[in-house]
Amino acid sequence: MTGSWRSGAPPILVIVGPTAVGKSACAMEAAVRFGGEILSVDSMQVYRGLDAATSKPSQEDRRRVRHHGLDLAEPGDDFSMGDFVRAADASVGEMAERGRLPILVGGTGLYLRAFLRGMAEAPPRAPGLRARLNRLAAGRGVPYLHRMLARLDPASAARLQAGDRQRLVRALEVRFAARRPLSDLLEEQPFGPDRHPAVKIGLTTERRNLYARIDARADSFFAKGLLDEARALAASGIPRTANAFKAIGYREALRHLEGDLTLDEARAETRRRTRRYAKRQWTWFRKEPGVAWFDIDPEAGAPFAAPLAHAASELRRLEAGS
Repeated sequence: MTGSWRSGAPPILVIVGPTAVGKSACAMEAAVRFGGEILSVDSMQVYRGLDAATSKPSQEDRRRVRHHGLDLAEPGDDFSMGDFVRAADASVGEMAERGRLPILVGGTGLYLRAFLRGMAEAPPRAPGLRARLNRLAAGRGVPYLHRMLARLDPASAARLQAGDRQRLVRALEVRFAARRPLSDLLEEQPFGPDRHPAVKIGLTTERRNLYARIDARADSFFAKGLLDEARALAASGIPRTANAFKAIGYREALRHLEGDLTLDEARAETRRRTRRYAKRQWTWFRKEPGVAWFDIDPEAGAPFAAPLAHAASELRRLEAGS
């Protein structure tokens, strides 16, 4: 298989599963085997300067295989799902022009779904309104926006956390600009069918093994300089409420630096948040249609042999039928 695709939307390979299961390593092996390039589907890897705790691919891996979806925004920016989909569309188009197989890998399920099936049309950003909402958040606190949204769009408020400033501002922005709740727009224009012919493989492993890998990964964040990175980001003027600081580990690192947590407590809370995140990913990706699931042992000699054999067979079938 050479990755030389015929006309039309290019086939893509999608690799999903909980964090720490081995998706990135599988994607690297697939890229080498199938002549592909990797698109990271991760809402935190898009931020420059967030490296220690976002599990970005190493520079060596980036030299071996071309990666997309990394370092697209400054950590103080509000990088939205729509921003991601537009960037991903451009990257996949470039890969297709070069005859390379797009390989999507990452843990942000909503971003993946938006790319695969498109997004509901919503009013464009209104900078003046957004600025006023951000001033309200700064003056009265982000939970004030959540209470406002609960009155104007209860369905959206129910699915958003009280501290999620970026998404609260966007939901209120849509409510005022469209004069309708964002939840109504989403209900009227749900995600459609996949826009690309896709082969989807899911990786899972025994729960105890996964949690051991998660704990080791969380501890590695601190060994890679998470505290220094968080300190530098805060010193550069990035506000505590920035979307980038929602990344697992950074909030805990800041709380340690501010004296709210001991280092051991920060490590333990990072492990707990990562485990909870893995559970949410498992729940989300289990609902993704068309995924062929493989129970693997990431420590085995060839853990991805079965899923990649399946991917090769399905990609040949798609190519033959295109």
